[in-house]
Amino acid sequence: MHTVYLGLGSNLGDRAANLAAAIAALPPNVRVAAQSSIYETAPWGYADQPAFLNQVFATRTAFRPRGLLAFLKNIERRVGRTPSFRNGPREIDIDILFYDDLQLDEPGLTIPHPRLHERAFVLVPLTEIAPDLIHPAAHKTIQTLLGTIDTAGVHAYQQQAGADA
Repeated sequence: MHTVYLGLGSNLGDRAANLAAAIAALPPNVRVAAQSSIYETAPWGYADQPAFLNQVFATRTAFRPRGLLAFLKNIERRVGRTPSFRNGPREIDIDILFYDDLQLDEPGLTIPHPRLHERAFVLVPLTEIAPDLIHPAAHKTIQTLLGTIDTAGVHAYQQQAGADA
């Protein structure tokens, strides 16, 4: 079994329901071991779009990296993701952040996720569940990486009745 950290995000439709649907589709192939709180975050990369809900999960799986990627892309389609542009709005996005301590750079798949050390919307929830996890390429803990970036656009999500429908 492999330990894999996943980052999930949604900014279209019922964002909280999109996250929940993606998580519900993981078992039995991917088992959730820990999950962060949900955070509402400002868009990253392309600012003219709605705010995201983001969450991070520690999981266990027997999938190899490419098989896991295919499995996660299938979940994205089932939850309603449609083609868009890079950093654009989406119903659901599931990223492989870490896969054990693997470092992999292939077309269409880079592990660890190549920009996670720049993204507060990943590092804040990841620090919640794995502050002492060592980034295998940066050789720093997640908590140390978080201390190097601005977290002003990341806030704990307080769901209100009908707010996301």
